[in-house]
Amino acid sequence: MLYSRDYISYVSREAVARLAKEQIKLGSPEIVVEKVREAMTNELAAEDKLNEEVRTLLERYAGEMRETGASYQESFKGVKRQLMKEQGVVPAAGRDSGEGSRISRDKVVKLSHVLVNTLANLRKEVELRFEKNDVRLEIIHLLTALFRDEEKIDRAVRHKILSQKRVITEGGQEWDILYRKYYSEEMKKLGATRPAATRLT
Repeated sequence: MLYSRDYISYVSREAVARLAKEQIKLGSPEIVVEKVREAMTNELAAEDKLNEEVRTLLERYAGEMRETGASYQESFKGVKRQLMKEQGVVPAAGRDSGEGSRISRDKVVKLSHVLVNTLANLRKEVELRFEKNDVRLEIIHLLTALFRDEEKIDRAVRHKILSQKRVITEGGQEWDILYRKYYSEEMKKLGATRPAATRLT
């Protein structure tokens, strides 16, 4: 998945807390945060699930692909493209589309629709103080800022690893261990480990 579960939890808490300042009125903050986190996780994991579906499909036709000399990579892209269209899955990675950011603008927009619908459906816990689309546009603004913060964390972590006295190859076990360690440190600096209850009052 594009972001760690810890960061998704942080974004969920922050988004609800910031929306609660003006855009929404909350009943039970904990329930709302959990529903938002669940909705965001499912949307961000949609492409991963689709990738698994494509792999399973291609495995069934592995023999035919070998006989015809079909490229696995090209077949994967073609099948994935078709399934994304059929299932309405929006690509998550912005860098793959040349946008420069980790997450695509289209994915942020899709998330805004998913989250505003989640909030609107929580009638016992949430009251929208503005028109639904106005709240959705604010969600886009909030998510864009929060995901930008994560990119700063990623850059800081990579800088720390690259500043080591010896070369550590990205993708290796040592890189992964250091990345998780430094990422956790940067999350603490951001205040992302504070409990939700203290952020929603």
